[in-house]
Amino acid sequence: MTHKEPGLQDRFGRQFSYLRLSITDVCNFRCSYCLPDGYQKQSGPEPLQLDEIQRLLAVFAQLGTRKVRITGGEPSVRKDLTEIIQLAANTDGIDQVALTTNGYKLAENIAAWHAAGLQQLNVSIDSLDAERFQQITGYSHLARIIEGIDQALALGLKVKVNAVLLKGFDQTELALFENWLKQTPVSVRFIELMQTGDQPVFFSEHHVRGEAIRQQLLDNGWSLRPRQPHDGPALEFSHPDYQGRFGLIMPYSKDFCSSCNRLRISSLGKLHLCLFGDQGHDLRQLLDGSHTSDELAAELQHLLGIKSETHYLHAGETGAMRHFAMLGG
Repeated sequence: MTHKEPGLQDRFGRQFSYLRLSITDVCNFRCSYCLPDGYQKQSGPEPLQLDEIQRLLAVFAQLGTRKVRITGGEPSVRKDLTEIIQLAANTDGIDQVALTTNGYKLAENIAAWHAAGLQQLNVSIDSLDAERFQQITGYSHLARIIEGIDQALALGLKVKVNAVLLKGFDQTELALFENWLKQTPVSVRFIELMQTGDQPVFFSEHHVRGEAIRQQLLDNGWSLRPRQPHDGPALEFSHPDYQGRFGLIMPYSKDFCSSCNRLRISSLGKLHLCLFGDQGHDLRQLLDGSHTSDELAAELQHLLGIKSETHYLHAGETGAMRHFAMLGG
């Protein structure tokens, strides 16, 4: 296969240059909106191994993928995470390597991850109030996570912080984040809670619309920034008096899916055309070394042809998504 292969494009003209690669569905936190009872281990195959990941990334890169985000579950539970980062960074054609983590092992590992080629970091922090953080996640590690973020910034990494909007988020919470961004050059993205198969009642009781936060940011002098290549779905806001930025991810907003530029691979090698699609399409049998790169590329092109134009969250359809640890959001 040559680099003249057409890029990954669906029938609606959307180009897919961004791959989210889950390497485990295990998580060591108990977030109320995801795994309130903790991770429940199930019998089944092991997650993708290094040789499988290498074959997969090589073909995606040859088909135009330029950014890879390593996700979980919590990816740092894998002992070979540093090797996976290095493998992605050394894949010809991949320009950006990012990681999404809960930050539990960040302080002790960020130097090694950076040396392996990590450029961007997303850390989940749903509150800067230590008590509320513990209520949401089940753990009291906020200070330790902030320490890891400070180390990442000192190394020159681009850092984003993800905060799921939940009932109880108010002006006090927003002020805590604003105060932090005065001197901290990170992007805090508020994400609307999305309904999954495991938590329809929790969703109905805790969902908060992002539009109110958007108006508060505009009222406080924040300005909407133009989109950049490979950007995700977040609306980003900046302010001349702040080193950091805010973002809003609102999957229930009109035309949310029109800017979709990402595909997802589960830890077991299934291609998910949408976070809330009905099923994953198994690619693992094409990664065992007995199939050519052309075969995998042809299958990817075929599957893009059946991608839907939009999700159906508005209709309450969550597809096969039981909880976010399955695909890392």
